Amino acid sequence: MDKLSLGIFVVPTIALILIIVGYVHFLKREIDKRNYKYFIVTTAFTAFILNFAWEVAQGPLYEGFQYDLGHVSFCALASVADMFMVLILLFSFGLIYENVLWIVPVRFNRSLVLILVGGVGAILAEIWHTWRGDWSYADTMPLIPIVEVGLSPVLQFAILPLVVFVLSKKILKL
Repeated sequence: MDKLSLGIFVVPTIALILIIVGYVHFLKREIDKRNYKYFIVTTAFTAFILNFAWEVAQGPLYEGFQYDLGHVSFCALASVADMFMVLILLFSFGLIYENVLWIVPVRFNRSLVLILVGGVGAILAEIWHTWRGDWSYADTMPLIPIVEVGLSPVLQFAILPLVVFVLSKKILKL
């Protein structure tokens, strides 16, 4: 976590482009554009806040982490990337289910698929970032056998997207 390289911004940049495309695609299709915009903003804000809290809480599980401005700023940057990925999931599932509000109502099978996709995506992202040397784990990080990636970041992306969508739905009383 000591360095930022240009390569670490590749995936978030691609994600931002996909988010813009997804946002515009569903904006054109939605009848209640105001409600749609509130849902997207609420989802983005909730995703950032929950991921930031998770990132800061799991910080000590990464080698060299300290609660200083540099590391907390890195957590904030990671939370923006996490927020982007939550929105990518929202729009991707929206395309699959042909409705950006696919989470209304919450269904077990959709939730399970979201958890699996989030978990697998997190495993792939962790493999990529640790291979690149963007960060490394402290000895205290529990590792998932076989793939040897941190349990905490995988749980983060397996659990938080569903929590974000459900909270956003409840906040807006959808």
